[in-house]
Amino acid sequence: MKEKIIQIFKIPELRNKIFFILALLVVFRLAANIPIPGIDQERLKSFFSGNEFFGLLNMFSGRGLSSISIVMLGVGPYITSSIIMQLLTMIFPRLEQIYKEEGEAGRQKFNQYTRWITVPLAAMQTFGMIALFRSQGIIAALSAYQMATMIIVAVAGTIFLMWLGELITEKNIGNGVSLIIFAGIVSGLPSSISQLFLTGDSSKLFSYIILGVIVILAIGAVVYVTEGQRNIPVAYAKRIRGNKMYGGTSTHLPLRINQAGVIPIIFALSIMLFPGMIANFLATKYSGAAIAGIASKAAVILSPTSWVYWLLYFLLVVAFTYFYTAVVFDPNKISESLQKNGGYVPGIRPGKNTAEYLYRIMNRVTLSGSMFLGLIAVLPFIVQSFTNIEQISIGGTGLLIVVSVVIETMKQIEGQLVMRDYEGF
Repeated sequence: MKEKIIQIFKIPELRNKIFFILALLVVFRLAANIPIPGIDQERLKSFFSGNEFFGLLNMFSGRGLSSISIVMLGVGPYITSSIIMQLLTMIFPRLEQIYKEEGEAGRQKFNQYTRWITVPLAAMQTFGMIALFRSQGIIAALSAYQMATMIIVAVAGTIFLMWLGELITEKNIGNGVSLIIFAGIVSGLPSSISQLFLTGDSSKLFSYIILGVIVILAIGAVVYVTEGQRNIPVAYAKRIRGNKMYGGTSTHLPLRINQAGVIPIIFALSIMLFPGMIANFLATKYSGAAIAGIASKAAVILSPTSWVYWLLYFLLVVAFTYFYTAVVFDPNKISESLQKNGGYVPGIRPGKNTAEYLYRIMNRVTLSGSMFLGLIAVLPFIVQSFTNIEQISIGGTGLLIVVSVVIETMKQIEGQLVMRDYEGF
């Protein structure tokens, strides 16, 4: 590892790329700390400390939302737009054809559609956030001009971060959007660790040790599952064209354990937010009525402090993992592609039988992946139960994102090192 780091900084081109990316991340962190005026910071802090969903949104915004900065939305609208475009490819075959069959030009056109959708999504999300913060007393009453100004600033901030992300991606050292989210997550760690040392309870020393062990084990598990895959053997029949023979090779088809990434956790948390919000609304709207009593009990049951909430959360993550895997993994198309190229799974007939075999194997692989994602999602609840430490600076979702981004970035850096090794021969 030490030799690789030395080698990275010995190569001028690679070293300049890394310094350029670090400079862009510094620019992002500076923008995330420029707040929009007229904010009640105390109410804002208490609002985010008691709401897990907005805590996750804050994480995806690079912690710009918790201070209502000029980049308060971060790259969240762009991520939402990307998910919408992926789902639309299942509905409109023309979009899938543009992305997969028209080469680089098709991918650029697909990315351009994603950028266009990002703008109205960012505007709507900013308007909704401002309305929510005004109802909580975090933002004072705004005129139409002030509202329009705030929306324009927030949308421009999202577009600016989207541009920074694309500049980072062009350097082929990690994904730009992922690195921006990564920078936002890890930026809160130094202050959280220093606060732990300054205000930590010495009587909970054993709990802190347990917390450290759990974090180390969780990181190892995330690395293992992220890299884990089931290899399906694939053989290619021999074909003779003229005087040359093609095919006759053996390879494998990798099926990843965590095919869906963190998308199921986002979907599940979005669903879990609404019942509690509706129950709290009914409890305050109809105070003293029978509806208010039922709503109050439902709000308690569906609060993040209840085990029922975490059980439902776990089940939803498992269900959405299967759903999203079914969206992105089509065994019929893979089987058809193998058959067209003369490939087959040994012992399985090409065509329908191969598709059924891939579907059965993928279901088994997804079971372990979905259970793992469910455990990662409820990790804060498990840690709090074992350690009695209520304030945890990074949750399971953040840990999954950080480790995944680090692995992806390291792979791309190693790929560039290998490429330069070949150039040296």
